[in-house]
Amino acid sequence: MKKIRVNTSHPYDVVIERGCISRCGELISEVLPPKKAVIISDDNVAPLYADTVLRSLEKCGISADLFVFSNGEQSKNLSTLSNIFDFLCEKNITRSDFLIALGGGVVGDITGFAAASFLRGIEFVQIPTSLLAQIDSSVGGKTAVDIKGGKNLVGAFKQPALVICDSNTLSTLTPEFLADGMGEAIKYGMIRDSRLFDLIAAHQLSDIDEVMDEMVYACINIKRIVVEHDELDKGERMILNFGHTIGHAIEAWHNYTGITHGMAVAAGMCIITRRFADKIVADRLEECVRKYGLPTGSDAPMSELLPFCSKDKKREAASISYIVCPEIGDAQIRKVTVAEFDSLMEG
Repeated sequence: MKKIRVNTSHPYDVVIERGCISRCGELISEVLPPKKAVIISDDNVAPLYADTVLRSLEKCGISADLFVFSNGEQSKNLSTLSNIFDFLCEKNITRSDFLIALGGGVVGDITGFAAASFLRGIEFVQIPTSLLAQIDSSVGGKTAVDIKGGKNLVGAFKQPALVICDSNTLSTLTPEFLADGMGEAIKYGMIRDSRLFDLIAAHQLSDIDEVMDEMVYACINIKRIVVEHDELDKGERMILNFGHTIGHAIEAWHNYTGITHGMAVAAGMCIITRRFADKIVADRLEECVRKYGLPTGSDAPMSELLPFCSKDKKREAASISYIVCPEIGDAQIRKVTVAEFDSLMEG
């Protein structure tokens, strides 16, 4: 077992171990008193792992109920959140109880936001079952839901009490969703670790499991360092959004259907790198992205993507921050006016 300590305002551990989901009750009991819990999951993940988690919790004296919603980004909304709140009231959840997010990024985001806001805040535990959630969204405390105005525009910073990463859960992912997570893994190599990028570039979907534990640990450790330096996303943490300004716009243009988050981020990274980095860097990135079956661009006209970019969370008044990687392993934050950004991207 490997542990990474995340020293934020509410410190917690990330546990990385194959098979550890079967003893999640034991791990949770080490950090939270054995009270009552609600497991929140989706209809893809719950049939696979909910019984395992419930049994483990029961062995450790933790009574738990299960709330399941329809999978997909389209469920990460205020309506689902309201249904969760009603369920928590029905189960008489108090401030001494806690939530468990069992699933991918959507489950983690909405469960974290529910924990941040129900009774003005209760504890929650992340058990991410997708690669994207394990290496990115489960760590760092960002929680949110989507509204008509854009993705992740309503949310809160809420650090978990514990994150439990079991790489064995990734074996049930379809190739598409494994590739989805690889989009974020490539991002970490690009922004901070050229060795990690080389490791990823030397493999492909068919054999990435050979180095999965090493890769997951490296990605989480990078995020730990960045989050500890800038927990509330006011400066350095912005580098984690490499590829996301354009990527989120691509997702929105597709109305969050037919393209995964990792696919959109991969395309966003390639588009921004092709415009602002050396051709050698852009070529290496695109070659790596293609190896994992991810797109290097988008059919959406740039003129139609830019209005979505202007709604990005990284916008401040008339300016917007975007991330570039002139070299692999080196991310830079650049801030321009929205008009200048539009001109740069259309040029």
